Amino acid sequence: MSIFRKNEIVFSQGEAADKVFYIQKGRVKVVVVSEQGKEAVVGIVEPGHFFGEGCLKGHPMRISTTTALEDCEITTITKTAMLTVLQNEPKFSELFVSYLLSRNSRIEEDLIDQLFNSSEKRPARLLLLLANFRKDGSLHPIKVRVSQETLAEMIGTTRSRVSVFMNKFRKLGFISYNGKIEVHNSLLNAVLHDKPQIRRD
Repeated sequence: MSIFRKNEIVFSQGEAADKVFYIQKGRVKVVVVSEQGKEAVVGIVEPGHFFGEGCLKGHPMRISTTTALEDCEITTITKTAMLTVLQNEPKFSELFVSYLLSRNSRIEEDLIDQLFNSSEKRPARLLLLLANFRKDGSLHPIKVRVSQETLAEMIGTTRSRVSVFMNKFRKLGFISYNGKIEVHNSLLNAVLHDKPQIRRD
């Protein structure tokens, strides 16, 4: 297991891809840079999740840069070792495939979210995902400091728009600040029931 300090790069876009990573503790930001130099945050990987598994399907180079959002404990698994375990351990293979399918569904939902959801529902949904509301039906404080710039990149808008949304959500009692962002169940209810405060454009 390796320790990565806050803001330390785990791997960079363009590096050789020969390992898979599993997060024991902490969160990692995934960033892609286009040929034109435009940077986009495409995800935040949480404890209990894999990343860098593109090498298993033939990607010789990393297609993104991953950076620790906080101090992280990460298990590094060589491509060869990972393929051996997948071939020889059916239960682990089943769990890994289930994880990949779940993550792909999340990516599809994010794409649909970008295309069809209102500008207010996008940041609301992102805050709910960061607060892990899917894991056990409850909500938790967001345990890492995610800047408004990062939130803006993840939902495809500007920092000033995110600031407006955050202030509105706080006034409505959907979130609160106590050193870190705390998401309330009222935000989940507003999104699920499409209440007037979360309008469609």
